[in-house]
Amino acid sequence: MMNAYQTQLPAGSHWSLMMRQGTALTLTDLAGGVNAGVLFYNPENLLERYNAPDTLKCQHTFRLTAGHCLYSDMGRIFCGIEQDSFGWHESVCGTANAALTEKQFGARDYQQARNDRHQNGYDSFLVELAKYGLGKRDMAACLNLFAHVAANDDGKLELVRQGAAGANVTLRFAMDTLVVLHTCPHPLSNATAYPRQPLGIRIDSERKPLPAHCLERAENQRGLCNNHLYHLSEGACSC
Repeated sequence: MMNAYQTQLPAGSHWSLMMRQGTALTLTDLAGGVNAGVLFYNPENLLERYNAPDTLKCQHTFRLTAGHCLYSDMGRIFCGIEQDSFGWHESVCGTANAALTEKQFGARDYQQARNDRHQNGYDSFLVELAKYGLGKRDMAACLNLFAHVAANDDGKLELVRQGAAGANVTLRFAMDTLVVLHTCPHPLSNATAYPRQPLGIRIDSERKPLPAHCLERAENQRGLCNNHLYHLSEGACSC
């Protein structure tokens, strides 16, 4: 039986997979400078999806890193950030569309350049979502991994740091979750050439609970209680 699966996702690509409760997904910036835009959905009820505002406000944070949980709009926890060597991931800037990408990097479609096209995150999400019967109205504010964003002295958001070679983050899933991601440029990227850094993907099928450091906040304990209520067949909730 295969306990782990590994692959690489080239820049400007998209990918999706259902992660089972208790399994782990590790994403690695292999060369430095990668951006990974991510959305989460409940595969049993696709109307339930990642909620960036609740994720941030219930944990009183702007950045996301080890120990934080990623919430659905039903108050449940999709996953917790089990470990993180980068230290800063953002969930406020969204994803770049075709117009923004063309303005920055120039137009370059698949017919012209095949896999070296200038793909954008918005259309990448839509391609993956269509595989599950979802569309534009099902888009939500995404998580951007390996993106350090901060406000400058004028209050304008800037991309301070984008990835680092070898940086990795592990997500431990607290419920079955459809993961949709892309490796297209961050909307605040200041790169002059279209980024070409690949993303390493590792899936570990060994099932474990959320680590203790993801449950130090009372809010996250209540979120996990909502998960237990959702999975009543696995045991009564003691919250």
